[in-house]
Formats: sequence, structure tokens, C-alpha cells
Amino acid sequence: MSQGSDTRIVGAAPVGARDRESAGKAVREMFTSIAPRYDLLNHVLSFNTDRVWWWRAARTFDSILKRRDARVLDLCCGTGDMTFALRRRANSGAARIIGADFSHAMLQRAIAKGRGTTLRWVEADALRMPFPDAHFDLVTAAFGFRNLADYDAGLREIARVLRPGGQCGILDFGEPRGLVGKIYRVYFKRVLPAVGTMISGVRGPYAYLPASVERFPAPDEMLERMRQAGFQQASWTPYTFGVAGLYRGVK
Repeated sequence: MSQGSDTRIVGAAPVGARDRESAGKAVREMFTSIAPRYDLLNHVLSFNTDRVWWWRAARTFDSILKRRDARVLDLCCGTGDMTFALRRRANSGAARIIGADFSHAMLQRAIAKGRGTTLRWVEADALRMPFPDAHFDLVTAAFGFRNLADYDAGLREIARVLRPGGQCGILDFGEPRGLVGKIYRVYFKRVLPAVGTMISGVRGPYAYLPASVERFPAPDEMLERMRQAGFQQASWTPYTFGVAGLYRGVK
């Protein structure tokens, strides 16, 4: 990546968004509109593979999660499925885990699902987190980072709240190649939006989803952006033929 591209803001761009603020507002409104059916749609549209992805991503960070003094943040947590996956790997009462999201409607569902646990929930914007510098040992984001209005600013903010040696894990969609990629694109661009719209009763979010994946940086570019934000040992591990994958880095 050239030095000149460092200043180019790349992030989510919902239809009608003019700048970073309006993009963030549009994304929040979209997720608010689908919150009541969000969990159901995730499981149906992924054929329950999303549960495996969360488990695999959480397992990657066992060495941190098993520590009783670990501080963990699940960013863009939505209704909390990745947060719960982290808790299961940590064992009850071990690491201190916080789930954060800027959609009030999504976070309310996470809170309801997490009653009776030690999990904490914070309503917060991933680009302006209310946490001190060098506070967390691990920051994860599952299928939410792609919706940030500025990917580089999001990476810098994650790096800011991580302690030196802390790790980040970004689980998100990819675009597989070959025959699998061709089948996937037909499903993702035609079948998924139709089914998502039918079940949720809202068209916008499920038309936006394929476009947001196309706009998201390819693995090589994303890894370079991570390195420029201050992450070493940046890596990408594809899941399910590259339909999804885990970006991992160490501050």
C-alpha cells in the first residue's frame, strides 16, 4: 500500500451516506430495524455455521481467556453471540469480559440473554471508545468491524485500548474464489437478501450486506492496514473456504 493511500478513508458506505457521521448513523438505524429477528436470521442464513465460526475464533485466544486477570472487550457485539463464545472458553468467573455496541436495540437483547452471568455491557461507538489506553488484553469484533465508517480509525482505536502485547481478533466475511466463490456469490447477492428481507420485513440491511462485503478490504490490504495501525504478527485464517475468516494481530 502506498503512503498516499494511508490518508484515504475507507469504511462502510450505506446508500445515502455522505460522510463518516452519516454512515455511522445509517448503520445504527439498519441494525436497530433488524434487531428483533437478528439472531434467527444469522442462524438461518448461515445454516448455523456462524456458531462454529464464533467457537473457532474464541478458541484461538484460549491462552488469554484462561487467565483470571485478563480483560477482554468484544467490540460491535450486537446481541452478544461472540461475547458468549468468549465466556464459554474462559470458564465461568475467569476473564473479565465486556460486550460493547452502539446500537441500543441490539445491546438490550444481549443484556437479556446475558442475565445471570458476570458479563458487562457498554453502549459505545467503536471509533470513540470510553475506555482508557492500554486497558485490555484482548479485543475481538465478530461481523461488526466491516460496518465501521473508517476502518483505519477503528484499528487505531483498538490498538489504543490494548496493552502492549495484547491481541485483537476480527472475524468477518470474505469472498471465496473458484467454484465455491461463484456459488457463494449467487447465494449472497440473490438468495440471502430475499430471505433476509422476507423474514425481517426490512429490505435495506440485507441489500446492504453483500455490498459491504465487496467494499471490505481484501485480506492482503486488511493485513497491511493492521500493520500500519501498530499490529505485529498480523495474520488471516480463512474459515469455510474463505466465506469468513479471522484477522489476528498483536500490539
